[in-house]
Amino acid sequence: MTIKHVAADAGVSLQTVSRVVNKETGVRPQMAERVQASIDRLGYVPSIAAQRMGGSRSYLILALNDRERTIAAWRARQGTDWVDQMLLGGMLTCAEHGYRLIVELVDTHSDHIERELLGAIAALQPDGVILTPPHSGNPLIIDLLAAQDIRFVRIGSISEGPGVRLMMDDARAARIATEHLVALGHRRIGFIAGPAEYELSGWRVDGWRAAMADAGLACTDLLASGDFSHASGRAAARTLLALPEPPTAIIGSNDQMTLATLELARETGLRVPEELSLISFDDTPIIRLAHPPLTAIVQPIAEASARAVSLIIAG
Repeated sequence: MTIKHVAADAGVSLQTVSRVVNKETGVRPQMAERVQASIDRLGYVPSIAAQRMGGSRSYLILALNDRERTIAAWRARQGTDWVDQMLLGGMLTCAEHGYRLIVELVDTHSDHIERELLGAIAALQPDGVILTPPHSGNPLIIDLLAAQDIRFVRIGSISEGPGVRLMMDDARAARIATEHLVALGHRRIGFIAGPAEYELSGWRVDGWRAAMADAGLACTDLLASGDFSHASGRAAARTLLALPEPPTAIIGSNDQMTLATLELARETGLRVPEELSLISFDDTPIIRLAHPPLTAIVQPIAEASARAVSLIIAG
C-alpha cells in the first residue's frame, strides 16, 4: 500500500495526500476528510519517505548516548537500564506523533566526534537531536549542533549555551536522601559519586555536602567515586568501608554502584540495613530485585526523554 493508492482512491493528487499526511495547511477541510477516509479504509501507514515528500520535516529524531558507558555495561553483562528507560520514553512519544527515534552511540572523548556527528546529521536529516549526559554538557557537540541550526534538547545540563536545557534537581535529591539518613540517626554518611564529566555528578555531591554541613557533620573522608559501573562501585565501597571509622550509611549515584555496595557489604558480614543503610539513585528496574529491598531516588528518565521529544516536535 503506497501513497499512490490513497491518491487514486480519494481522487486527488499525490501532493494533496502528502499535505494531509504531513498535517500541513492549505488543504480544504472536506478534501482532507476525504483523504483521511481513504487512508483509514485502505489501512495505509505513511512511510518516512512519504512523510518527507511534501514537507520540511523528516519525522526522525536523533538521540546521542554515551558509547563508552553503554558498550562497557553491555560487555560486562550488567544491562543498560538507564538507556532502556531513556529509549522507552522517547520511542513511545515519537510513536504517538508518527516519528522515529534513532539512537547513535558517540564517544565524547573521540577525536572523530565532529565527523561522526555531522555524518549522522547529513545522513538522517533529523528534525531534532536529544543529548544525554555527558554529551549534553559537551561544548564541542553543543556548538556543532548550533552551527547546523537544528533543534536540540540537553538532558541533565544547566551549562550556558544553545539548546533547550532539561534537568532534574539532582542536588536537591541528594540533599533529601542525606537528610533522611541524618533523621535516622546516621552521622557517618558516605557518598559514591559518578564521573566528573557528568554535570549531575557534581550536583549530587553538592547536595550531599550541603546537607552534611547543615547537620554539622564532617564529610572530608567520606567521598569516593566511580564511573557508574558495578566494578567501580565495588571499588569505591571498599574504600569507604575500609576507613578507620567507616560510614554507617552510603548513598550511591546510580543503581549499579549501589548494588555493588550491597554485594560487598554482604560478603564482609555487614547486615543491611541494620549495620549499613543504603540509598540509590535512578530506581531503574534492576534495583527492585535487590534483597533486602533498597531505598532509591526515583529519576524520571523515561519522562525526561519523552519531554525532550515533545519539545522538538513542538518546535
